[in-house]
Amino acid sequence: MNDITQPIHFEHHSTNFNRLKGRLESAVGKAIGDFNMIEDGDVVMVCLSGGKDSYTLLDILRTLQKRAPINFKLIAMNLDQKQPGFPEDVLPNYLKGIGVDFHIEAQDTYSIVKEKIPEGKTTCSLCSRLRRGIIYKVAGELGANKIALGHHRDDMIETLFLNMFFGGKLKAMPPKLVTDKGDHVVIRPLAYCVEKDIARYARGMEFPIIPCNLCGSQENLQRQNIKQMLQDWERQYPGRSQTIFTAMQNVRPSHLLDGSLFDFKGIKAGDHVAEGDVAFDD
Repeated sequence: MNDITQPIHFEHHSTNFNRLKGRLESAVGKAIGDFNMIEDGDVVMVCLSGGKDSYTLLDILRTLQKRAPINFKLIAMNLDQKQPGFPEDVLPNYLKGIGVDFHIEAQDTYSIVKEKIPEGKTTCSLCSRLRRGIIYKVAGELGANKIALGHHRDDMIETLFLNMFFGGKLKAMPPKLVTDKGDHVVIRPLAYCVEKDIARYARGMEFPIIPCNLCGSQENLQRQNIKQMLQDWERQYPGRSQTIFTAMQNVRPSHLLDGSLFDFKGIKAGDHVAEGDVAFDD
């Protein structure tokens, strides 16, 4: 059993929990500052799935909102995809209880996915495309200019390897991007947060977690394989995941092979390369 599924034993206001909360708040605050994710006057729609990541995202953003030197608004949004057995009352009751503005969007994407995807095949790709279109539409209706998603550091690392292994691209998840139509900016404030910390925080807060029955049973997804690979590496070489994440922020185009990012054809003796002469480094 890995750390993500270990039971948690500290109380909400214990020293350990407060340290964990402080670490997450600091990481989110740094990501927001480093990438200018939230500005004065922003209306931020926080996508709430009912999973540990999005609950933690909303909770930390609410805490930082109270301290921030700027004013911004948070609106929680959940897409009810009409999965059989989905507990429709859980999120509204939770959000009412903590006093957060929210919107529940009911769209039967479940039936569409089941109709289009053969039994046994992964549903994530189609589900994601349908969900993204609805999220953008709802953000416009709610007057939100920013859309906050709950992807964390480990999601970004997994995506890097998925794209390398299966897409032939050196590409991960950006911390901030503009939607194709240019109407909204998507932000990932958990970019510097470790999944293990998020899981421990969610358990300590006792968030009412809702599993995804549409895709949660698909154990053979390539992402699960990548996740297992990274967890195995981390156990064998502690700190490797953070080293990989650091590398994603320390790119040297002159030492890769993409001619659109570096002018290999034009380089000649006497030219100065910013990254230096490291051709024969160990």
